[in-house]
Amino acid sequence: MSSMGVRVAAGERERIQKFIEEVFNPLHRAEQRRWAREYLWGLLHTPGKKTPRRMAQAGLMPTGAAHGLHQFINSSPWTWEPVRCGLARTIAASRPAYAWTTADLLIPKQGEHSVGVHRRLDQATGRTLNCQRALGLFLVTGGQCFPVDWNLVLDGAWDWDDLRRRRARIPETETGRPVGAYVLGFARGVAAHSRLPDAPWALNLTQRCDDASGVMAGIARRGLDFVCEVDPGQIVLIGRPSPRVITVGELMEEPHARQPHVLMRQSEQGSAKAVRVNVYGGPVRLSQRGAGKDGVSRTYHVLELPSADGSQPARYWITSLLRRGVEEVLALARTQAVARTTVATLREEFGVLDFEGRSFPGWHHHMTMVSAAYAYQQLHGTLDAVPAPAVPLPRASAETASRWAEAGAKGLGA
Repeated sequence: MSSMGVRVAAGERERIQKFIEEVFNPLHRAEQRRWAREYLWGLLHTPGKKTPRRMAQAGLMPTGAAHGLHQFINSSPWTWEPVRCGLARTIAASRPAYAWTTADLLIPKQGEHSVGVHRRLDQATGRTLNCQRALGLFLVTGGQCFPVDWNLVLDGAWDWDDLRRRRARIPETETGRPVGAYVLGFARGVAAHSRLPDAPWALNLTQRCDDASGVMAGIARRGLDFVCEVDPGQIVLIGRPSPRVITVGELMEEPHARQPHVLMRQSEQGSAKAVRVNVYGGPVRLSQRGAGKDGVSRTYHVLELPSADGSQPARYWITSLLRRGVEEVLALARTQAVARTTVATLREEFGVLDFEGRSFPGWHHHMTMVSAAYAYQQLHGTLDAVPAPAVPLPRASAETASRWAEAGAKGLGA
């Protein structure tokens, strides 16, 4: 390496050390922070599969470093929750918060001993995989999207087999639960921290979620705004004092129910095209079964996006953002695509699939380090890595981002 390269590498080491001191401050032992720095460096600079052995070789670390990296992830007793909270605060302090969202991650595995591994249907491919299933929480900041928290879905034998649970060191408090409960756990955690930004939630509740009404009502009870994609069979209530029960699909088929809005979009060829979006003319409420006492009185809007040529089913959203324009609400909904792009980058560039251990704490440690490495690269860049491309949001969303940036700044000052 040239003298210039040595100086650049040394400068990056200093930036990583500063980042580690900020985000990993909850790790009270200097030895743990040192291994966190080395693991982060390895994730950023090791080509191909990112195992402790390969990271130690790529980083020209001393003999025994691979064992140290393995111990830091699999055996060191550090708690990941405070680190993830610190990571989210660091990101929010550097970028204007735009939205919170979630995304699925399937991690293929061989055998049956890795924690949480189960045979599941991959809806993207239609194939059944032997895999772990994770649900990630992402903070969207304009055109970028940062993973800041993770849950490992425990189902099948992992919920009741005591021997498996002990071997994988699964805490007693970690039990199998519906996907919606994981989402509400994320929302509860964000709302509990005054220094995390108060941004709306953009969720897709059409897949693997059996209680969309409960999720929306649970978020609303915490005073949070949302835009959630739902199935056409999602039940809502219209009218007072004796409400009528109806699905959103049926609602938008009623005469005079739809108020059409035309939005202009740029096609792949660069020409402008008109996109029609329908909005239900009045407010709706959630079903009492899913809404609970506090959720029944709140009102929401329903949006419908018909297929351009009629070849695909229409898509539907329910939102609490009654004072936001249609363009702004749909811009928020599109953050789901940003999250999926980020998940693909984590798979291809940051070793999110490469954890070789079998334990519950080890898995969470690895996912924390992957999230930190991705955030570091996006915030500071690295010597030899190209940042993930930002997925642009519509220009109309800039004003909204500014408003929520102000709200996030107030939270950071609390």
